[in-house]
Amino acid sequence: MDEQEERVLDEQEWHVEAAAVIQDVKECVGNIVVSSLPSSDTTIYFNLTTKENNSYCVELTASGFRIVSDKYDDTTQPTENYFETPYSLLDNISPLYRESFSKALAAKLMLLAARGERELAE
Repeated sequence: MDEQEERVLDEQEWHVEAAAVIQDVKECVGNIVVSSLPSSDTTIYFNLTTKENNSYCVELTASGFRIVSDKYDDTTQPTENYFETPYSLLDNISPLYRESFSKALAAKLMLLAARGERELAE
């Protein structure tokens, strides 16, 4: 399958993918939900608010994530830039995402280190 060829998922699979994306980034953004725009077997949309309080409608396709508007449930301002992951998109548009993600990662690493120290002490 050519890398640029659209991957076909059924609507249920897109919603599973969307739920995973939301779960992964929800702590590092202001808000993220599946848009009320109709999804298809190639596309699903998110409404996203960054920690800076900027709103976006984001499209997810097999090509990746891209901003399609600075308004919820709207696709009238599509950008040409696709991002492979939600993290790279957020890193590009939200300095506070980077800060929040870094803090969350550091906290998780500290928990793992503390758990490892406890296990060694036992």
